[in-house]
Amino acid sequence: MRRPTRTEARNARAAAGFLLPFLALFLLCFVAPIVYAVWQSLHKTERTGPLGLGGGEREVFTGLANYGQALADDRFLSGFGRVLLFGAVQIPLMIVLATVLALLLESASARWVTFFRSAFFLPYGVPGVIASILWGFLYVPGISPLVKMAEAVGWDVDFLSRGAVLWSIANIVTWQFTGYNMLVLIAQLKAVPQELYEAARIDGANARQVALHIKIPLIRPALVLTCVFSIIGTLQLFAEPMVLRPLASSIDSGYTPNLHAYSEAFVGNNQHLAAAEAVLLALVACVLSFGFLRLVGQRGKGDGR
Repeated sequence: MRRPTRTEARNARAAAGFLLPFLALFLLCFVAPIVYAVWQSLHKTERTGPLGLGGGEREVFTGLANYGQALADDRFLSGFGRVLLFGAVQIPLMIVLATVLALLLESASARWVTFFRSAFFLPYGVPGVIASILWGFLYVPGISPLVKMAEAVGWDVDFLSRGAVLWSIANIVTWQFTGYNMLVLIAQLKAVPQELYEAARIDGANARQVALHIKIPLIRPALVLTCVFSIIGTLQLFAEPMVLRPLASSIDSGYTPNLHAYSEAFVGNNQHLAAAEAVLLALVACVLSFGFLRLVGQRGKGDGR
């Protein structure tokens, strides 16, 4: 076996020096919390004394009991159904809108590209809590200018009603993240060789044909990436319903899985059950994300790509 030269050994040490800080942060901020959450989900707290009112506490191993309790909770399961419905409608709408904006801003006839690109991306710079407060002002009857304008034309609308509040939240998420996804797609479009567009135009292709048959197929990796990020973000939906909860009676502590886990941990003081729900949420996110990647990969092979 050949011994590494001094140069190779020095390069290896330099590479390790660059990697070690990342690995340390990765283990500390990602792996360790996951391990701790799994450990918490397999235990429960028992209090000593009469009727469990004593001052002592101890951790007791319960196996999968917390997972069974979480899966038996109708509110927790209904929260999953709600975010899946949310994602089935909101994600395609947002991705299509981001794709259209990216194609328009990268077209040869686009004007004021820098201004519009910054304007569309600006909502992403607004924290989710602040964005929800701003939109909450636009949703509350009595003070909302949108509601007043709708009433002026005879349209009785309540953005915070039980049937509309989910789509009001979807509007906030779409407004906030469309610009971010648009920039990801624009970055992929920038990597496409301009010679392909010129060759297509020489062959007589118009702008619509270039977009449908050249641009969109070539930015497929970026589209897949934005879809995966959107799936994960949808399952983690928390800030928007949390902020709008005081304004909408239809939003309860189990409106989303993340909100239910938060309520169990910090309101119900049952961090073990909350940990089990968080682990289940992470597993569902992994299954849906990798399932989507597998589905897209199979379709790509079927298309000969």
